[in-house]
Amino acid sequence: MSHGPSANELKRRRRTAAKAVGADGVLILPAATEVIRNRDVHYPFRQHSDFYYMTGFPEPDAVAVIAPKHKDGEFVLFCRPRDPEREQWDGQRQGVDGAIANFAANQAYPLEQLDEKLTELLADRSRIYYPVGNDAKFDLAVMNWLRALRAKARAGVSAPSELILSDRVVHEQRLIKSKSEQQIMRQAAAISAAGHRRLLQKCRPGMNEQQLEALFLHACTERGARFQAYSPIVGSGHNACVLHYVDNNAVLHDGDLVLVDAGCELNGYASDITRTFPVNGRFSPAQRALYELVLVAQKSAINAVRPGNRWNAPHETALRVLTRGLLDLGFLQGDGRDLPTLLKEEKYKPYYMHRTGHWLGMDVHDVGDYKVDGKWRTFEPGMVLTVEPGLYVAPDADVPQHYRGIGIRIEDDVLVTNDGNQVLSRDAPKEIDQIERLMARTHPQPEET
Repeated sequence: MSHGPSANELKRRRRTAAKAVGADGVLILPAATEVIRNRDVHYPFRQHSDFYYMTGFPEPDAVAVIAPKHKDGEFVLFCRPRDPEREQWDGQRQGVDGAIANFAANQAYPLEQLDEKLTELLADRSRIYYPVGNDAKFDLAVMNWLRALRAKARAGVSAPSELILSDRVVHEQRLIKSKSEQQIMRQAAAISAAGHRRLLQKCRPGMNEQQLEALFLHACTERGARFQAYSPIVGSGHNACVLHYVDNNAVLHDGDLVLVDAGCELNGYASDITRTFPVNGRFSPAQRALYELVLVAQKSAINAVRPGNRWNAPHETALRVLTRGLLDLGFLQGDGRDLPTLLKEEKYKPYYMHRTGHWLGMDVHDVGDYKVDGKWRTFEPGMVLTVEPGLYVAPDADVPQHYRGIGIRIEDDVLVTNDGNQVLSRDAPKEIDQIERLMARTHPQPEET
């Protein structure tokens, strides 16, 4: 993760966290660890989002501690020591000196001093905030620190009496994106949008789904985004009806649609865009009818993203549009008067079975509660979410043959602004005429007679 958050932004985040933790609390955040893929080969290392958000520190196995008003400074970092032999193989480490000089730690210690120093940092505090239950090994370490402190009770040392999930402190911060975070996400969406445009230009019958995936990865990488936020979905034909299809190994057939759900990660932040388009560059009448319905639903849902509206407003809006459209197409029985009943009984679910969006940020399904005190959360400026309605008509659905096996999803990344919203992924074409016009340059159509 290069070009990480600025030192000033990291300090601001830690000050906010320290205030939330309070003088009697301590926040402990472990870094991610390296994971073996097979034998001596590791998966590419990706830092834990909460840890990176607070520290910007890129190395595995570290532990960050925020101890407000501690006499030695409130930000302490435990990390791997310098090791010239290992660094010859794996690259330079920051070590204790680098943690202080380059990452503004007030104190830093090698990992072998973790148990000793943590008990000192926790002494006479009443609360520990940490990711309870995420890692059994780390849970055990916390229990051991508490046990060591309790053994000092006769010496007048008190141990924390509360363990609180650190999500309450970190995730509420992460939900509202700063201006700099918004800019990174805007850039990530622009890079991914360029990848989607390339697919429209290059797609043609006879190609394989994985070739489209490769084209997308290349477009992102050459623009500075080496990693993807998630495994790309490239589903053609009725593969598009499988929501998390990732085999990406089928041939693209003339007359089919292809659904591409793909987004890069840039400097630790995700993009998440889905586009659906015809393999041969021209929508059939049935494909056009379903696509236009999904597009209207998506636009209506995006219009419901604005400060003061609740989280569920875009979803409810999309459901009304889609269900009414399914009535008009004859997929559902009844007329407009039956719409409330059809919605209440979820008659749309055979064709639309997922939510209309999720939070987006450092994680593609980002952190943040969707409900507060039992009510859907209200949108606030700085929140970023996806808006992604779809329709999925199974190959054996009880509908006219020309609709069967069609899967469509249209997804954009949307920033809540002071006066409404901004679609960060707007550069990825989604209007039918845009798609057909762009694809016509590489898909010549026969002249109409």
